[in-house]
Amino acid sequence: MGYMDKDIAPQKDWALVDAYSQSLAAAVDTVGPAVSRIERFGGRQGHGSGFAVSPDGLIITNSHVVDDAKVVRITTPDGFVTEGRVLGRDIDTDIALIRANASTGAWARLGDSQRLRRGHIAIAIGNPLGFEWTVTAGIVSALGRSMRAASGRLMEDVIQTDAALNPGNSGGPLVSSGGEVIGVNTAVIQGAQSIAFAVASNTANFVVSEILRYGQVRRAFIGIAGDTIVLPRRVALAAGTVQTTSVRVRRVEPEGPAAKGGLQEGDYILAIDGSPVGGVDDIVRLMDGTRIGRETEILVFSVAGQIEKKILLPMPRS
Repeated sequence: MGYMDKDIAPQKDWALVDAYSQSLAAAVDTVGPAVSRIERFGGRQGHGSGFAVSPDGLIITNSHVVDDAKVVRITTPDGFVTEGRVLGRDIDTDIALIRANASTGAWARLGDSQRLRRGHIAIAIGNPLGFEWTVTAGIVSALGRSMRAASGRLMEDVIQTDAALNPGNSGGPLVSSGGEVIGVNTAVIQGAQSIAFAVASNTANFVVSEILRYGQVRRAFIGIAGDTIVLPRRVALAAGTVQTTSVRVRRVEPEGPAAKGGLQEGDYILAIDGSPVGGVDDIVRLMDGTRIGRETEILVFSVAGQIEKKILLPMPRS
């Protein structure tokens, strides 16, 4: 039989607070030096934030930060100033990629946003309202949000956070307690408190890869809107899959490829051509330009409660 050691002292509150502080400070020390101030000049002036993701000066920011500029000014935390060329931008995800004319020194690592959970620590670093390299912290408030991009299209798989963001934070990193970038800060709701949004790092990684390879993001269009959800156990058992998340179809565009292929609101998308779908970012990644005009098999758990295969013919997304 066990016994209770009466000499065990409860952990002090200050120790817990200090551990939290050390975790945040370590993450900021890791990513902070990679964060730059991005300025448009000549034409429509403006500024925002960005962060380097490679030692040779590749910088991610928001599309609306660079706007239609071809060249931007980059200022690093140590005062180094250089210019950079805008390699490409994707209005649909509000992501842009810049190549600095010289190495900016430190760079940050993109993490796997699909591993995020509500309640995880979220740290925002940027240049709000002219206050350079400001740090704010909060939590991941919600996942899989949708919001309108400047193009009018829905941005899917957006991260909601209560870390304070203001004009100038746009394009800066949202960072995990482990020092990885989990999102690209993109928007706030004016008048609301503690509601801000970031593009998921997996989506940003996909956009960067497309811009580097093609100079733009090529997409296949199937005509759905969906949410990343926890896959109900009964569905996982019926599908014989070990994945714990999936995409639930929320809307099907009339006369679109999905509608013609038989997808319905409420269907769970489990796989595309055999590749598991664990979230909306998987659909964004899998529906690339190579699938345009090519028969694509979609495995779904339908609203009728059956595992079904649907054949779609994706269209080019204009």
